[in-house]
Amino acid sequence: MYKILFISFLSIFFSCSNEDTPTTSEESMYFPPIGSSSWETKTPESLGWNTSNIAALNTYLNDKHTKSFIVLHNGKIVMEQYFNGHTSSTPWYWASAGKTLTSTVTGIAEQEGFLNINNKVSDYLGTGWTSAPLAKENLITCKHLLTMTSGLDDSLGDDVTPANLQYIADAGTRWAYHNVYVKLQDVVAAATNQTWNTYFNTKLRDKIGMTGTWIQDGALSVYWSNSRSMARFGLLALANGNWNGTQIINSNYLSNATNTSQSINLAYGYLWWLNGKASYHMPQSQLQLNGNLIPTAPADMYCALGKNDQKIYVVPSKKLVIIRMGDAADGSNFALSDFDETLWEKISAVIN
Repeated sequence: MYKILFISFLSIFFSCSNEDTPTTSEESMYFPPIGSSSWETKTPESLGWNTSNIAALNTYLNDKHTKSFIVLHNGKIVMEQYFNGHTSSTPWYWASAGKTLTSTVTGIAEQEGFLNINNKVSDYLGTGWTSAPLAKENLITCKHLLTMTSGLDDSLGDDVTPANLQYIADAGTRWAYHNVYVKLQDVVAAATNQTWNTYFNTKLRDKIGMTGTWIQDGALSVYWSNSRSMARFGLLALANGNWNGTQIINSNYLSNATNTSQSINLAYGYLWWLNGKASYHMPQSQLQLNGNLIPTAPADMYCALGKNDQKIYVVPSKKLVIIRMGDAADGSNFALSDFDETLWEKISAVIN
């Protein structure tokens, strides 16, 4: 009898214990292998997405001159489409979406002790890198370049020679979208005693399996790669700077980079654009616009936005990275466009 009672007790104990034990474990983030073209996939059906709306999304992408569109969920490819003769191996330009590469490598150089973003730029480049009065030039820190608050005149074009970098306001008092950020590449080169390309390739590109190269276009330094390389970088951001167990970029730095960095343009971090803020500024404008950057997108999304609608959208709450490369959807633009809002209506109709 005692034996029967003991067995019954064990049966009840393990039955109760099993009720508290999850039947499935959370899927770990997937990272595509380095040096391989393989990339695991999952289906939209497995995520419960509304697959009946995928055709409308693809039609819209095609009509809006898209060349590639990739959706990752937790690192795995859910959607990958190429349009208008583009292929998975075709390189395309990132335009200003590549600013986030510069931001990331600046952070890597800081974590390795080569620089401090709070130091003035002239500590690394010497004085006279602008034509501003010396006292005003010395106000400009690396962080001001990361946050587009250098105070230099943004109306003079992309040229970053000293004669074209002229004082208009004290650093930190004015937000303006300006190509002067590219001087951070010179700062990194000077601080590390390496070329920008060498340091970038060694510390970021090769470590996450990207391909591509920087191409100088006048005063612009533009990154070109295939779309999957852009997706790899977006995945690194989603993973808080960690690539399959290796911390590539300090997570605290990346957190600062993807949150409001100054009090003028709330929707701007360290060369990243931020959704879900109370207001934002557009490139080439000093006007403050109220509301979210992209009202139809998740509030926690941050993004890399490049001329003519090059996009990296990162949505932590939904474990999504979304890539769009191509020609301008409508008219030429510097970063944000009406395309973002409509595209997110189409995306949301699928993922929701």
